[in-house]
Amino acid sequence: MKNEFWILAGCAVFFVFVTPTYWVLSGDPTGTTALTMTLLLCLMLVLYLGFVSKQVHPRPEDRKDGDIIDGAGELGFFPPFSWWPLWAAMVFGVLMLGIVVGWWLFLLAVPFGAVVVVGWVFEYYRGVHAH
Repeated sequence: MKNEFWILAGCAVFFVFVTPTYWVLSGDPTGTTALTMTLLLCLMLVLYLGFVSKQVHPRPEDRKDGDIIDGAGELGFFPPFSWWPLWAAMVFGVLMLGIVVGWWLFLLAVPFGAVVVVGWVFEYYRGVHAH
């Protein structure tokens, strides 16, 4: 994770110089805000990767003497498929449409949102992919 840390740290340094330069040359508040938020996002990721890289064991790609064979084996658990993100996006869309159109639509979508959240959280506790 040290490689990713240094890449994002370089991006953060780039945005530290680019953001004020852009603001002075253009005077555009929208672009300056976007560049500032990008800088803050880079700094957030740099802090996260800095802390995590000290807590985890070095990956084969982070070591100088690492070989390709060191990365062989199981990489982790990856879910095969899930329909819950589709339903969550649809319910979220109806919730946002309810804010625009009327609160009655928002309140109508809230129970469906609760069902979707519970279903997505507990999808691996029952059925074919239970473990």
